[in-house]
Amino acid sequence: MRVNVSNEDIQNAFEIIKGDPCFAESVSAMERGLRPGEMLQAMSLRPELLAGFSKMGEGFYPGGIVERDLKELVILEASRSNACQFCTGVHVVVARMMGIGEDPIRLLDETAQQTARQRLALEYTPAAMADTNRVSDELFVRLRDVFTDPEIVEITFLIGNINCLNMFNNCLQIMYHGEYEPTESSD
Repeated sequence: MRVNVSNEDIQNAFEIIKGDPCFAESVSAMERGLRPGEMLQAMSLRPELLAGFSKMGEGFYPGGIVERDLKELVILEASRSNACQFCTGVHVVVARMMGIGEDPIRLLDETAQQTARQRLALEYTPAAMADTNRVSDELFVRLRDVFTDPEIVEITFLIGNINCLNMFNNCLQIMYHGEYEPTESSD
């Protein structure tokens, strides 16, 4: 990671957002003496960003109105395209935990295995990323056949947000080190 974050920076930032369920896994890790993932560490240098990150998520991720498995695939498609190691690594784990499959990245290329909504959202994602001014009217007609306008707004915001996070992580060389991999129970 290209920025230096002290344990004190992390503690101070997490004091502001304590009790926020969005960060429950990170708080649990910190209670075990571990640091949160590097993206949250970096955001700890600007605690207001960390708090805002959580608040925005209530509206579209993990909250929102569009089904979560579709959103995970959109995030993976954008992150793969942007070569964001952190987001790809984290969201492969999340997708597996949700039962999307052992290899959710492969599902991105297997259109026969996707629902009509997933397939269309995965077509829209690279179109929006390639040139926001040239997303075709024809594609929007097809989007409106399977999504409501509020759902289209949510998916569009998700695409923009994940691209912002991909850029943030790539510029700062934020890496995923397996922090969110499920651990074996020691019963």
